[in-house]
Amino acid sequence: MMPSAAASLATWISQVGLVVADETEFLSQFYARACDAGLPLSKAIVFVDTLHPIYEGRVQRWEAQAGTARALDYEPTEGERLEQWQRSPFNHLLETGGTLLRVPIKAGSVPPFWLPSDLLDSGATEYFACVTRFGLDGVIGGLDCVYSGWVTQSAGGFADEHVAAIEVLLPPLAMVLKSCVLTRVAQTLVQTYLGRDAGQRVLGGRIARGVVERISTALWFSDLRDFTRIAEASAPDQLIPFLDEHAETVIEAIHVTGGDVLKLTGDGTLAMFTASNPAEACRAALAAAERAIAAIAALGDRRASSGLAATTLYLGLHFGDVFFGNIGSRERLDFTVVGPAVNEVSRIAAMCRSLDQPALISSSFVSALGEDARRLVSVGRYALRGVGGAQHLFTFEPGT
Repeated sequence: MMPSAAASLATWISQVGLVVADETEFLSQFYARACDAGLPLSKAIVFVDTLHPIYEGRVQRWEAQAGTARALDYEPTEGERLEQWQRSPFNHLLETGGTLLRVPIKAGSVPPFWLPSDLLDSGATEYFACVTRFGLDGVIGGLDCVYSGWVTQSAGGFADEHVAAIEVLLPPLAMVLKSCVLTRVAQTLVQTYLGRDAGQRVLGGRIARGVVERISTALWFSDLRDFTRIAEASAPDQLIPFLDEHAETVIEAIHVTGGDVLKLTGDGTLAMFTASNPAEACRAALAAAERAIAAIAALGDRRASSGLAATTLYLGLHFGDVFFGNIGSRERLDFTVVGPAVNEVSRIAAMCRSLDQPALISSSFVSALGEDARRLVSVGRYALRGVGGAQHLFTFEPGT
């Protein structure tokens, strides 16, 4: 691969990198162009650690025979995978402060580092490992470098001119990958901590303080029965998994039916359901409620059978107008909903304890629901703390 070809490919990387949104497609094109320019690649791998509540990072694998890259998110390295990592050329580079390491592969011999078995079985003659580090100011979570592995089947391995070409290509390649990963990190963080809809709005530029939108929505507020007692009786290492399991169950029910979780407050969950018409939003909220109540009950049975603390759900549903947007100070904003309807739905949920009902539903929700309201029955009119006037409340008809 001539220096001019490497320079031309580096220019292409920079140009395409300004507009690329999917690194998998980008890498597929890059490796194909690199091979056309004379780089004798048979396989390649690129991976970057990230900042994600579940995954440690994403790996991209490419094979000349397939012609396309494929992506896979990987979970935290542990067990056998950790032992393999510790014996890998990448870990060696991290420990020694190096950036490049050429590993010859000879048939019938054991390489000095751990390499994936599919590389050893493919007729590979050399594995070229590279670590392209970012400056300290550019480190976010585990996102501190790009790891890349380059494989050839050429007799004698890579020529020196090939190694030199890869070194030219690494900086612009790492810049593009870092940009893609940072975009994904931003999307993950805002959606994880703000909710899916709020996260999309923030990423869309709706971040000015005081900019709010008045919307009509179905509101959900739920919490757990006897949580205070359970929390006082549980060790800290038991309480967090307890909360995580129950939050996972409730949030999944909300998301599956199209709702958006706005806030988690200990054992409490505030969510909203929006749609093209009120009846559709309320139907989605009602479906989520039935799903969540059943799933929490099943979770309680599993936990109880294992001798663990179990509980059930208290849930309030309401329909009303709220203000949705950025509220707070110049230095600390929250993208959330405010308004009397938010207070009402939390008070409705609190009434579940007094009335011994798993769910209570407001008359405004029932009115907006339309024909499907026949599945609900009245439990009477009750005064809600902090809410003017008695409220007519409903619940699920027994046996439904």
